[in-house]
Amino acid sequence: MSIAAKKRVFASPASLTDNKFHFCPGCHHGLVHRLAAETIDYYDLSSKAIGVIGVGCGVFLYDYLAIDCCESPHGRAPAVATGIKRSNPDSFVVTYQGDGDLAAIGTSEIIHAANRQESITIIFVNNSVYGMTGGQMAPTTLPGQKTTTTPAGRQPVGDGYPINVAELISTLKGTAFAARVACHSHTHIRTARKAMRRAFQAQIEKRGLGLIELLSACPTNWRMTPQQSVRRLEAEMINTFPLGTYKDF
Repeated sequence: MSIAAKKRVFASPASLTDNKFHFCPGCHHGLVHRLAAETIDYYDLSSKAIGVIGVGCGVFLYDYLAIDCCESPHGRAPAVATGIKRSNPDSFVVTYQGDGDLAAIGTSEIIHAANRQESITIIFVNNSVYGMTGGQMAPTTLPGQKTTTTPAGRQPVGDGYPINVAELISTLKGTAFAARVACHSHTHIRTARKAMRRAFQAQIEKRGLGLIELLSACPTNWRMTPQQSVRRLEAEMINTFPLGTYKDF
């Protein structure tokens, strides 16, 4: 077959800009950004999609997705998204949040948005640590995990246990879809792509709130190489945060 006759089978999503990612080596935020852009293209949502960005490593989402975006105060992305969706019901509103933003300061916002059956989509990146602000303990930090605020390792008595967000949100009647996936291998990325489409579809069909939780590595704050962080994600994080779909409309 000649070069001219070859068919392109893989290309950058149209909704992903040409800007270079600023993320640390081995971080999975870039992969999640790509999955989000692919899903926006899949449903042809770029002209009406609005991203609401929480405070965290994903705060510069507007540099990478070719859609309208709005920054929210720390933890308040679901509340801001609610206001945008209610005032623009024909728009497609998606938040992009980390574990500190969503599961700590933003716990009230995500729970009540789901309970009200808000027609929004939540992309939740769980790397078990406050990534942007210096590596402090997050609500998703694993027992025994060392952080800048738990130098001896997180102790469940006193520090609490990791919060399993996907399971928690799935118990609320207004939630249409809740799933947890990972994105550290080709197999997991394929599963994540399907789950993200389903989370988007929940809003498209006006079923209620859709949440997809993605397990991600943070080599910088874990003090590991990218290769070591992937092994830790596989061996430790998935045991604490089991993968799967917890609610599907």
